[in-house]
Amino acid sequence: MGHLLLVRHSTTEASASGRNLGQGSDPPLTGEGGQLAGLLGTRIAQELAELPVADLRLVTSPARRCRETLAEVAAAIGADREAEVDERLLEIDYGAWEGLTPDECWARDPELRRAWERDPFVTPAPDGESGRDVAGRAFPAFDALEAWLSEDLARGVLVVGHNHVNRLRLTAMLEWPMSSYRRRVSQDPAGYSIIGVRAGERIVRRLNVRPR
Repeated sequence: MGHLLLVRHSTTEASASGRNLGQGSDPPLTGEGGQLAGLLGTRIAQELAELPVADLRLVTSPARRCRETLAEVAAAIGADREAEVDERLLEIDYGAWEGLTPDECWARDPELRRAWERDPFVTPAPDGESGRDVAGRAFPAFDALEAWLSEDLARGVLVVGHNHVNRLRLTAMLEWPMSSYRRRVSQDPAGYSIIGVRAGERIVRRLNVRPR
């Protein structure tokens, strides 16, 4: 059984203010976000010390906020392996809701927002993606990583991704209805989950742990 360490990127100005941040811009971490990512690295180092991981791959979304988070974690754990950048792990495309708060989305598109809140897996953002669209591109990336993990107990993959991407994958692993992925799973900035992976089985060992 290998292990997947699934991380959400650390804090940006948008995440701190509750604004949608998808693919429309590529901001850096805030100063506080950089510090939190360093703290995350310390926690991941502690977790890895207790896991039988001898072969660790580093994978990230191409978004700057993810790459910066991974750089802090890699420095903390002493990893010098080159990161793998996978565009399929990009955050949901919010379309016309990019940069808006939830209240602003409700004011702009009340009927669509109501449908999206009810089932964001099948309902796309205006001119953007649905959860199903995100899963369609991101899940094959996870499938390949998890297939590699299942072959050897000593393998690990640390993935730095995004709010919707991670929640969708965790919901699927927990075998919950995909329509509930926003209601039932949280992903805090720099929160991490640890999943044991072997053929035909996923064991969630940690879920959205906040580094302290």
